[in-house]
This record gives sequence, structure tokens and C-alpha cells, in this order.
Amino acid sequence: MNGILVVNKEKDYTSRDVVNIVSKKLNIKKVGHTGTLDPIATGVLVLTIGEATKISELLVSTYKEYIASIKLGIKTDTLDITGNILEEKKVDLNLDKIKEVINSFNKTYMQEVPIYSAVKINGKKLYEYARNNIDIKLPKREVEIKKIELIKYENDIITFKCLVSKGTYIRSLIKDICSDLNVIGTMNSLVRTKQGMFDINNSYTLEDIKNDSYKLISIKESLNDYLTIEVDSYLYNRIKNGSILENRYSEDIIVFTYHNDVIAIYKIYDKDNSKIKPWKMIV
Repeated sequence: MNGILVVNKEKDYTSRDVVNIVSKKLNIKKVGHTGTLDPIATGVLVLTIGEATKISELLVSTYKEYIASIKLGIKTDTLDITGNILEEKKVDLNLDKIKEVINSFNKTYMQEVPIYSAVKINGKKLYEYARNNIDIKLPKREVEIKKIELIKYENDIITFKCLVSKGTYIRSLIKDICSDLNVIGTMNSLVRTKQGMFDINNSYTLEDIKNDSYKLISIKESLNDYLTIEVDSYLYNRIKNGSILENRYSEDIIVFTYHNDVIAIYKIYDKDNSKIKPWKMIV
């Protein structure tokens, strides 16, 4: 069994919980995911099954869309509502100011990684430093907020939608929004609605999966954003044996298929772009 399974993750499950449940249900050990969702978050969790685990890197690199809400007037240690409250303060904001600040984040900027994350510094995960009350300089990463818009503001809760690049932390985005609003706030809810081509409207709950009411997306279909070349039997045998090929293509990544099934993914091999070599072998 090979392919992509798009799960609509429920609240209070870790991404690993979902992987374990699906692995047990499908009776297959090779199951992975392409982007962690915290237990508080719900929505699109893209699972790779069987040979599809080899293409996780390509699926991770796509943009992700979220709907998030901010609870104003509360500051927590984890930057979300599940954390310990560090401060509470009354908030007085007008809608125009919120719209102005939200819209200003339609940009690329250096975002600080949250202390409660699995990013490693000196071989230790950041959340381990936090749990042991050890001060550590938090790294910053360049992220792109491709789109962001306010959905509503009521009862001290801001709800917004955003489309962001790989590596963007919505908790950190919310922290930065609150800083520009000159208020305190924390992430109240988070739903991932899209990851690349995978949409929450075409996802399955764990209950669906338990009841066999699901469908896998093929490896080929999941790579439809990349140049795909159908090969003959001669080239198939060369590719199957891992041959380096002449680069007759204009793309950095080429997906080769045989009888409509993906057999390999090739990448540019040399500095002058004249050769391509196997990167992921699916056969």
C-alpha cells in the first residue's frame, strides 16, 4: 500500500498519535507525516504511506493555510491557551487598528522560534530548555506570510486566515501581531485548512479511516506540481539501475513514470546542469 492519506486531525491528538493509529489500522509500519500539528490544533495532517514516505521532503516544502484565533488580554508561557498564564490585562482595541496590523504582516520577515518547540540548539530541543528553566537565545528564521486577512473580532478574540511558508510558527506570528498591537494575547485555536494541494474539504477523520471510508492519493497525483516524464522500457531499465542521465529538461526536479507509476525522482547533478541523478528511487 503506497500513497498519501489526508487526515482531518482532531484536537488533543498529537501527530504521532495519528500516525500510530493509522499504522495499526492499515497494518503497515511505513507511515509518516509531513508537518506536525500540536495537540491544540486541528485540520490537515498529510500522512505518507509505504513508498510515499520517500517523497515527504517534497510535500513539506509547500505553503500551508491556517485559520487561527487570538485570545487578547492573556499571556502564557507556551504562547497558546494550554500554557500557564503569566499575565492578564484588559484590552481596548478598535477594528481599524487590528485590520491595519494584520494586513502589515503580508510580508517576509525574520521570525523568532518559540521556546516550546522541537527545534534543536546544541543537540537539545528548545522545549527541554524551557522545562528546565534554562535561558537560551532563541533562533530566528526567515518566513513568508503570503496572504493574511482578518475574519472577525469579537469578545476580545481576533480570528484571521493566513497562507504561510514552510517553517512558520503561527504562535510566533500571533506573538508578533500582539506586539505590534501593543497588547498581550495568546493563540486560542488553530485549524490547518490546506497544505499545498491537500485541502481540509478532501480529508478524512479517524472515524472515517476506522470505518474504511477513505481513499489514498497516488504518489504521482501528489507530485503534479513537478515536471513528470513518462519513459519507455529502455529508459526505465536505465533509471531502475540508478543511471546518471543527460539533462534535457528545464526543471531542477524531474519525476519519471513508467506505465503511469512513479519510478524515480531525479535532481540536477553537476554545476553546469548538464546531468541529472537519482534522488528518490520509488521502484
